[in-house]
Amino acid sequence: MTRVRLELLQWYALLGGALAWTFEHVLGYFVGVAGCSTSVGHWHVNLGLWESLLTAVTLACVLAAEAAAFAVFRATVSVDKDAPGPDGRMHFFAQAALLGNVLFFMLVLLDGAGVLYHANCGLA
Repeated sequence: MTRVRLELLQWYALLGGALAWTFEHVLGYFVGVAGCSTSVGHWHVNLGLWESLLTAVTLACVLAAEAAAFAVFRATVSVDKDAPGPDGRMHFFAQAALLGNVLFFMLVLLDGAGVLYHANCGLA
């Protein structure tokens, strides 16, 4: 794999999970508002369906970022994380992304589960 491709994968691996969770969290808020608001009740937004779809797409993006991190890690496994230059940086960022994307995966699951748990808009 070329160095340019590895560097692009490295940045996607490092930032992809965080950005995917951010978009899911913000869009999930607006889906929740649209599903529970009386002013847009005539839209008949199916909160469970939209939030499940949003969570599934986001989980796929986070898993793709994890796969990119693993690919960069495997390509730079012979490099020490403290090595100078771009090889050491790529290896270090790949290790950070391997851990970070697992955390973002759990955040997406918790975010989606929380919205689905309160899908009745707080009505008991």
